[in-house]
Amino acid sequence: MKLNKELSVLFNTVIVSKVTLNNQGDLLKVCLYSDHIIPYAAIKKATAAIKDSLFKNKNISVKLLQKYSLTGNYNLRVLMDVYKDSLQAELDDRDHRLSAAFRKADFIFSNDSTMNIVLPDTTGNHLKEKELIELLEKIFTERCGVDAILSVSYKPKETVEKNADEAMISRRIAAIAANAGILTAYSSETVENVGADVGAEATVAPAGAVSTEGTVKKIDRENRRALVRSDNPNVIFGREVDGEIIPMKDIVGEIGEVVVHGMVVATEERQIRNEKTIYFFDVTDFTDTFHLKIFVHNDQVKELSGKLKQGAFVKLKGVAMVDDFEHELTIGSIQGIQSIKDFRTPREDLAEEKRVELHCHTKMSDMDGVSDVSTIVKRAYKWGHRAIAITDHGVVQSFPEANHVWDDLWNAEKKKRMENGDANPDPDDFFKVIYGVEAYLVDDLKKCVGTELDETPIDASCVVFDLETTGLSAVSDRIIEFGAVKIKDGAIVDRFSAFVNPGFPIPFRITQLTSITDDMVMDADPIETVLPKFLDFVSGSYLVAHNAEFDTSFVRKNCERQGLSYDFNHVDTLMLSKVLLPHLAKYTLDSVAKDLGVSLLNHHRAVDDAECTANIYIKLCEMLKDRGITNLAGVGKLKMDTAEFVKKNRSHHAIILAKNNVGRVNLYKLISMSHLFYMRRGKPCVPKSLLMENREGLILGSACEAGELYDELLHGANEAEIARLVDFYDYLEIQPVGNNMFMILSDKHENINSVEDIQDVNRRIVELGEVFNKPVVATCDVHFLDPEDEIYRRILMAGEGFKDADNQAPLYLHTTEEMLKEFSYLGYEKAKEIVIKNPNRIADMCDKISPVRPDKCPPVIENSDKLLRDICYNKAHEMYGDPLPEIVLERLERELKSIIGNGFAVMYIIAQKLVWKSVEDGYLVGSRGSVGSSFVATMAGITEVNPLSPHYYCAKCHYSDFESPEVRAYAGRAGVDMPDKVCPVCGEKLIKDGFDIPFETFLGFKGDKEPDIDLNFSSEYQSKAHKYVEVIFGAEQAFRAGTIGTLADKTAYGFVKKYYEERDIRKRPCEINRILQGCVGVRRSTGQHPGGIIVLPVGEEIDSFTPVQHPPKDENTITTHFDYHSIDHNLLKLDILGHEDPTMIRKLQDLTGRDPLTIPLDDPGVMSLFKNTDALGITPDDIGGTPLGCLGIPEFGTDFAMNMLIDTKPQAFSDLVRIAGLAHGTNVWQGNAEVLIKEGKATISTAICTRDDIMVYLIEMGVESSHAFSIMENVRKGKVAKGKCSQWPEWKQEMLDHNVPDWYIWSCEHIEYMFPKAHAAAYVMMAWRVAYCKINYPLEFYAAFFSIRAKAFSYEAMCLGRDHLEKSMAECKKRLADKSTATKKDEAMLKDMRLVQEMYARGYEFLPIDIFRVSARSFQVIDGKIMPSLTSIEGLGENAADQMVEGVKGGPFLSKQDFRERTHASTTIVDKMAELGLLGDLPETNQISIFDYFNQV
Repeated sequence: MKLNKELSVLFNTVIVSKVTLNNQGDLLKVCLYSDHIIPYAAIKKATAAIKDSLFKNKNISVKLLQKYSLTGNYNLRVLMDVYKDSLQAELDDRDHRLSAAFRKADFIFSNDSTMNIVLPDTTGNHLKEKELIELLEKIFTERCGVDAILSVSYKPKETVEKNADEAMISRRIAAIAANAGILTAYSSETVENVGADVGAEATVAPAGAVSTEGTVKKIDRENRRALVRSDNPNVIFGREVDGEIIPMKDIVGEIGEVVVHGMVVATEERQIRNEKTIYFFDVTDFTDTFHLKIFVHNDQVKELSGKLKQGAFVKLKGVAMVDDFEHELTIGSIQGIQSIKDFRTPREDLAEEKRVELHCHTKMSDMDGVSDVSTIVKRAYKWGHRAIAITDHGVVQSFPEANHVWDDLWNAEKKKRMENGDANPDPDDFFKVIYGVEAYLVDDLKKCVGTELDETPIDASCVVFDLETTGLSAVSDRIIEFGAVKIKDGAIVDRFSAFVNPGFPIPFRITQLTSITDDMVMDADPIETVLPKFLDFVSGSYLVAHNAEFDTSFVRKNCERQGLSYDFNHVDTLMLSKVLLPHLAKYTLDSVAKDLGVSLLNHHRAVDDAECTANIYIKLCEMLKDRGITNLAGVGKLKMDTAEFVKKNRSHHAIILAKNNVGRVNLYKLISMSHLFYMRRGKPCVPKSLLMENREGLILGSACEAGELYDELLHGANEAEIARLVDFYDYLEIQPVGNNMFMILSDKHENINSVEDIQDVNRRIVELGEVFNKPVVATCDVHFLDPEDEIYRRILMAGEGFKDADNQAPLYLHTTEEMLKEFSYLGYEKAKEIVIKNPNRIADMCDKISPVRPDKCPPVIENSDKLLRDICYNKAHEMYGDPLPEIVLERLERELKSIIGNGFAVMYIIAQKLVWKSVEDGYLVGSRGSVGSSFVATMAGITEVNPLSPHYYCAKCHYSDFESPEVRAYAGRAGVDMPDKVCPVCGEKLIKDGFDIPFETFLGFKGDKEPDIDLNFSSEYQSKAHKYVEVIFGAEQAFRAGTIGTLADKTAYGFVKKYYEERDIRKRPCEINRILQGCVGVRRSTGQHPGGIIVLPVGEEIDSFTPVQHPPKDENTITTHFDYHSIDHNLLKLDILGHEDPTMIRKLQDLTGRDPLTIPLDDPGVMSLFKNTDALGITPDDIGGTPLGCLGIPEFGTDFAMNMLIDTKPQAFSDLVRIAGLAHGTNVWQGNAEVLIKEGKATISTAICTRDDIMVYLIEMGVESSHAFSIMENVRKGKVAKGKCSQWPEWKQEMLDHNVPDWYIWSCEHIEYMFPKAHAAAYVMMAWRVAYCKINYPLEFYAAFFSIRAKAFSYEAMCLGRDHLEKSMAECKKRLADKSTATKKDEAMLKDMRLVQEMYARGYEFLPIDIFRVSARSFQVIDGKIMPSLTSIEGLGENAADQMVEGVKGGPFLSKQDFRERTHASTTIVDKMAELGLLGDLPETNQISIFDYFNQV
């Protein structure tokens, strides 16, 4: 039988004294004999391990009986101290009544062996008193062998209210009685309504229920249809609700009629037959949640949903029952729903003088804080606090949102003040947000020596020593062994070793660690005898130790206790190793010893560790001498501030607050440096040296128990060290006892065993504040807003693997009175000072600052205005001649005036440089968004979409036609839709151009809308475009746009569900959905925008705008620390996106040699692909019924898009643009244009397809232009559809007044997102070129598609012939038909298979892979066929394929073994390639038999 490591250590020295099996053979008893206490949890685990290992499938129980032989240091008092928790756990399993009594008891000792158990005075405890005493006496005396005299007394009785369980039972009895037909349970009115939903054809009473009249009353039809059947205006549904409200958590079964109240947290409507709708709604009373439903007529839904909506508080009556459909407990047969006020009692801060919280975490503290910063700021303001500090762990990413909230609060206050006569309100006397961080501070100011200015030679006499102790605190723990070695001139000359009797039992974990037992120290001298001997031994020497602060602190403290002098300098080999051995991952004594080749026997025994440390120090001294360091002063000058040193040292928490704008920038510098250079296991560390360099404008606080001051106090640091730390901080911090209660239960804090111990540490910090004149502030260390919110943090911590997740500290925002009560043990005046006076004093030291600069700072390119104008006019003259046609000149001048006048020219020039560079390098660029609405962008070469109205122009003589009737007939469409014409002047074929897109779509009617120039670069070229930005502005001026990844609904659902499942707690999905909302939005990671580049103007520092950082696992990229949305109002963001369309076009150009710009956009064959398959020479039956030739064409190759094409029947290029707009919108086609077109109310030409349609159409109908623009903006953003546009009723009436059809307005009201026409046009132009190649260059088209766009191509499934493909397709469809087996890969594979099927149908084939001609990643056209890439073989990745191609360059292969060795291919891949026949007849190995040899000869 094997035990895990933990159990193995505990049971290593345990003796099995006896094993017995009872007569029935079903109980095995194992008697254990041990010299140390074994916790009950370990006994349970060992019992389970024995049962699982020996009797897994047998009906045999195992019981471990314990007998302890403890040293004389144990008595009843000591035993209770170390064994109480274990006893509680044992009683929990034995008897819940005994367990409850023991848990609530107080234990009072009159001496070391006499204990009085004080129990609550209840009947149950009186009944169990004797049993409890007998059990404890048996455990103490027989099991543990200590004397125990026990007695019981009782606490005074307290008045209690009626037990809630009794009320529950009463309700259940009443419900059962009602269902059994007892007349008093239901009134006749109740019987009439129970089981009836409004809208049902008849009212149904519960089974067996009897009315006073003996029959069920009938309700007239009009009353049945009424949504509300009460005169009470608060009734939403049915009748008025009366009855006692029951908490939802108490509804544990079908208990009959109940009345509940709660808040509506979710709603859903589902139409069914007979003009009815099921209205679903989730209601919570914050103890639980129910998913409810009622049936209403369709015409009642609007009225109901207006009142029974998310956020509404209601009271309702119904019957607790299991829903037959969803099989969940619900409240059905709802008789009435009534609107009520919020029943929750809000927490308020009613103190006259208010506190200020200086330590507060938000959801930006990684998986730790669970409150939105907006909610926190609003709460502090509502409570009347003068300020609140935001201090997330290592990040400042909540600052922008906090500032937005402050702006909203101030604007409301400003308006109020102005209404009250204050003409110039001053924000400086208003509530403020203090911006800070809880930093991970690393002390790199510590030196390797205690006293730096010590000229003592390193070869002088020194004593290398080590101690073993009972714990980590020099104050409360004791030394149990000294080990010391004296070194002189680099050689060991003497040794010292002694045990010390600590006077109390050695903790078991110390015995585990050191192997020192109570018996070994029982007869040793006390410290009062041993310490003077040790001091004599070290006299005249300096000290050396590994982690010297620890060992010297114990010696100092014991010298202090005995009044002995301590005047020794020391060298710390731990710190010295970190400087001299930077390559090590860790610096434990055994790790350093191993690296230096030093022997270490009996690790964690003082004498052996000292000997080892001595030999280490001798070697380190040799390394020091190699550096020219010969004395301790030289050792003290060794630098500790390297990045590697900082990342390998322990960090402590510290609060850093920005005092003013200088401090804000310095804070951002610290954040940037910590993220870029000092990231340690996900924690951005701040070296103290860096902090000191940037301390101006910052205020430093000592933080929580994880701060270094608290830590050193716990571990008994000497007074000089404490003084050094206190002096470093501007203020000291203490927190409520509850925050640190975990230390009482933790083995890491052995000297904290009671509330009083925690209070004593706080008292000590207060005392230090008085001595050193440092303000002491009380903080909450806020991680959630209210006490009940702890569940969200508990769930997240459990999901992250924290074992103590369920032991949440009260880390909520306390009121002033709550904090004064917390610290009342300090006395009222002192409590008031630390809770109110000092935090307000710190707040007063901080200016009101904005964390994000409000000013706009675009980059500067010299003469950009003139440069843009010259470029545009040169291109316009090249196209349209000189002078320009009036329509061209007017549009160009109007745009240039707006662009240059608003300072946007530089943005155009940047885009122009990037596009021209990409085109110069052979890659077309596609424009995104509405930039194609700008004629200046067209003339500057930024986009190829020409927004002018359709027109003809002659490239030779510059004739143009914008105004002829036949041209104007194409208004709103595309120039390429027009028929071909020749120039009437010179006879050349005229060029057709123009998409009729208004400039105002891009920059608005005032021309001051911020331009958003998004560009689609080839995915192959994207990184080069990014680098070119650095060429334009300089590498230090361009940063990737940062993003923040937060917990999404789906992930949060998994966290919540897993949490309750692991605890065997059943939660309904609706309750999980409620709880997960408290977890959603918590920061989980950071990232980068796929193409966003933030450009910093020359002369500006990025840290004045935002800190910067590396994205995860990418130290070559620097992103903004703030989400880019927070700073894109003042710094330029370029969207340089990677897209497959330009890559596909470039691939086709390489394969065909055809310049894509020469492909005509009016080819009738291409247009036919969107109508049928004729141009491909195949029928739909050849390709599985696919009716169109669109497979593989961007934008139009999906079934969704093809169905849209079939419904809309496009006839021209402009129709395709409109269809692309429909396809990319949300609620634009489905349930909108689709319906209107099928009903004949609209056509593809009149339906709303792109955002521009709205503005252009409304202006044509006479709506005022600025109103038309605003309507377009609000509709296309979904504000109208979501009910977030307050002006919609006014605009709707204006539209009606101008004869806009009802169907058009209805369409506007359903749109949630719309595509710009320019974006759609750019996409269709790219798609058209690809479609042209599909017809005219078929092999090249398929090779390009499979190389770039295929997502799940499989050589095995697709390249072995048409019959094999059809079989593979059938298998794939079968998998997809079964939801349990369907995968995303199958979906992608079927898409690729359909195109392969089409290729085969057209008569084209694959060429088997030839390993000497194949490309790693690209499909090739060879000998009229297509050779797949190596990556088409399943399981063969890109890197492996690259290596294979490289290995082939060495010539023919001798064998499969040779192939594997040269190409680094795995055996699996080689076997697969051989199976596919791709390796010919290569033998397995390089060796050949003699028969093979003679056959070859």
